[in-house]
Formats: sequence, structure tokens, C-alpha cells
Amino acid sequence: MSVALDDLDRRLLNEVQSDFPLVQRPFAALAERLETNEDDVLARLREARRSGVIRHLSAIFDVYRIGYRSTLVAMHIDPHRLDEAAAVISAHPGVSHNYGRDHHFNLWFVLAIRHDSDLEAIIHDLALRAGARRTINLPALKLYKIDVEFDMVGGTGRMTRRNGQRTTPRRDLTADEVNLVRVVQSQLELDPEPFAAPAARIGLSAEALLQRMETLRQEGIMRRFAAVLRHREAGFLANGMVCWQVPEERAEEVGAVFSAHPKVSHCYKRPTYEDWPYALFTMVHAHERRECDEVARELSAATGISDFATLYSHTEYKKERVRYFMEESSSGSGSATPSAARDEANPAIAATRTSLP
Repeated sequence: MSVALDDLDRRLLNEVQSDFPLVQRPFAALAERLETNEDDVLARLREARRSGVIRHLSAIFDVYRIGYRSTLVAMHIDPHRLDEAAAVISAHPGVSHNYGRDHHFNLWFVLAIRHDSDLEAIIHDLALRAGARRTINLPALKLYKIDVEFDMVGGTGRMTRRNGQRTTPRRDLTADEVNLVRVVQSQLELDPEPFAAPAARIGLSAEALLQRMETLRQEGIMRRFAAVLRHREAGFLANGMVCWQVPEERAEEVGAVFSAHPKVSHCYKRPTYEDWPYALFTMVHAHERRECDEVARELSAATGISDFATLYSHTEYKKERVRYFMEESSSGSGSATPSAARDEANPAIAATRTSLP
């Protein structure tokens, strides 16, 4: 499933994941860094998008600061009805990720809604319509690490660590900022001056758009502008959600150890339940499952935490970007949920049901 890439392709993919230049001719700036030319950079990125290595290239926003909230939900579904139940969940516009996993809790999804919506009521309604036998809500209580960057040259994950502590309160976006979010969250066109068209759609020059994006970035509303890769097409064929039973008094210490491992892309603290005792969640990306299992053993040895479960996904029912404020723009209805639109780049790869190795 992985795509053949040469050394320059890999160096370029590293650059667009970690340090995409917010200038009027970003691909020329990338070409200068890589000692090639703008046409070559554009051709390589177009092929990476066509082949599915690049999922999307756009602004990435902080869910909380933009006025939304998100949670992870796990359901126990009758295995014979799993596909049917997953279709119900995937149909909700606020669901971005939806996976079947090898566990008693066999359906896992991420839900994002406006911060003033009734999250519990929405989850309850989804559980009823999906026929869930048991549902648990697992919002992030503490974020230790997020923002995976796959090191395409060295073959490891170059991860950005964030401690999840927000230094300024959330504020409502202005109408102009909402309009800006609507255009810069969309897939960036692979043209020499790609910011000109989105800027024109909201009556700005490209320079003004870039200045306003930088302001949102400095405030933490826009986390970054970057490419997100499809990990399987990029060569990282296995990912395991390793869940850990950690005593409350050791959560900070253990979370720091887990976050330091280069193959851990995400680390969260979440609520526990009588039938779900796992407080810390780590996502591990590797080339093969055995590597994920090795990482789990390393983390266990480093912390002394021996009670853990690794959940592998067997079916990808939905994996799409959440697009914010789209209902208001299309209908004026002020709907409480965002749109999770299918990837424009390669609809075949973003199929609603994909069996995983």
C-alpha cells in the first residue's frame, strides 16, 4: 500500500509537514530550501496528493479555541451489526474518525461539536440509533502530546509535544475570522501563488490573508499550516491504540515518559469507568504491528506499568477532516455541528469502509 518515494520526495514531505512557509510563493521558498526549482516541487506534491500520500494541506485549528469541543466515544455493538451501526455513526457531520477495533468496545469514533451544544444528548441519541449495548464518553482530561510528523527520511515519527495547557482563555471569533477559517481550512491549491484565490474569496489581498493567519497562529487559534499524510501510503502500515491502567498519582510522571518516545504520536489522559480502567491513551505508529508491540513493551518496562491493552483497528469506516462553520455559510441555520467533508484529493482512498491489514 505504501508509495515509492525518492530522497527528494521524502525531504519535501518532511518540510511540508513541519515548516510550510506562509508566504505568497511558498513552493518557491520550499524549492530554495531543497536546492531545486518551483516546478519540481509542485510536480512532486501533485503526485503525492494524487497517490494519496498527502491527505490534505491546509490550516489546522485548535478545536477548543475555535469554539468547538471534541471527544472520543467507544461503543460495544453486537458484532453482527457492526457495519450497520458504524454507518449510523459515520452519517453524523461532526464525526471525523470512526473505526472498528478488536475489543469488547468495538466501535470508536471522534465527535466534534460547537462548544454550546449538548454533547451528552448527542452521544445518547447516536447510541440509541446505533443500537449500542454500552457507550462510554472519553474526553481528553489532559493532553500530553499531539501533532505527529512522520520522518520520511529517517523512518521514525518526528512528534511535536504539547502539554495541553492553554495560557489564554477561549474567545469568540469575529465574523471576519470565521470567514477566514472557512477558506484556509480547505485544501490548498498546488499553484505558484496559492493564497491569492482564497484571499480573494473573502475580499483580501494574499498579503493581508497571510498576516491574519499569522495573528491566529500566534494566539494559538491556528495551530499550524501543514500537510497531513496518510500514514499507510507513507509507509507506516501499523498503528495501535495502547491504553494503560495508571494510578492517578503517577499519571503526570508516566505521561511524560510515554510522550518522550518518538513512535508515540498522541498521548492523552481520559476518564476511567468500572469496565474501562485505562486512564492513559497512546497512539503508536510503526511499519509493522510487531514494532507497535515492541514499543508497548518498551513503555511498560520504562514505567513499570504492566496493565495495558493494545487495540488495533480492523476497519476504517470514516476518516475525514472536520470543516468548521460550514453550515452557517451554506444555510445560515447556525447548526451546532461542523461538516466533516470527504477528502477532495482522493475520494477512493477515503472510502467509508476500508478493511485494514
